[in-house]
Amino acid sequence: MPTLAAALLFGMLLLAPVRAEPRTDQAARPDPPGLSGAMKETQLGHIKLWFAGKLGNWKLAAYEFDQIAPLLEQAASRFPASEEQVAKQVAALRNAIKAKDTAGFSQAYTELTNGCNSCHRSSDREFINIQIPAASPFTDQDFVNRVAEGRTLARTICGICHAVPDKPNVPLGLSFSAPSFLDLARRPSFTEANVRGLLASNHRRVGPHQAMPNPRLTEDQIEEIVAYFEDLRAELESAGRGPLRQRSTP
Repeated sequence: MPTLAAALLFGMLLLAPVRAEPRTDQAARPDPPGLSGAMKETQLGHIKLWFAGKLGNWKLAAYEFDQIAPLLEQAASRFPASEEQVAKQVAALRNAIKAKDTAGFSQAYTELTNGCNSCHRSSDREFINIQIPAASPFTDQDFVNRVAEGRTLARTICGICHAVPDKPNVPLGLSFSAPSFLDLARRPSFTEANVRGLLASNHRRVGPHQAMPNPRLTEDQIEEIVAYFEDLRAELESAGRGPLRQRSTP
């Protein structure tokens, strides 16, 4: 019977499940604590930063850059081989934003993006590829600098009749005196709702013998002029040369 017992034991060994070998691929390795979350946050800021800089909204670009720069430096510190290069790319991007250099921003942003991918490859995360975003997923955010756009519209359109701060040419000679933007901004009763309503209408008569022409502005253009008007009023208030702002009730 020893032969039968040996055969049974051998059969049991054959039927026993093969012990799974541990995975050795790099994708199975977890990231260091906190790194994955920081990189996801960086990716969102990376997208916003691109559209802010591309559209010349330098205040927003500086804000978004300040959010992700510490995260990039934190990630680079975990990989000493990439730390110095990332620091140079971060500094170049910071300088381009500070100088409001559109071409320099585009170049520095591209180099930083390539640097991110280089760091991924050096840390066995070559399957994570970052690129310059083609479209913004943030459909609820306008990356245009509305104050700057409104200032341009005010000078080119409203400036035909009204004096606008820092406008190089004077308004045309008219039979009536149109109030300047500064005069309007100093009036406590002239709120952003007044500006919006006036620009959105076909333009009503503003006096017994005066009427405003219809500039035929789009909704976005109206909001840009309103944003400029509010910024102008805020400047007057901070300088002590204007009334306290009266917000319209929604």
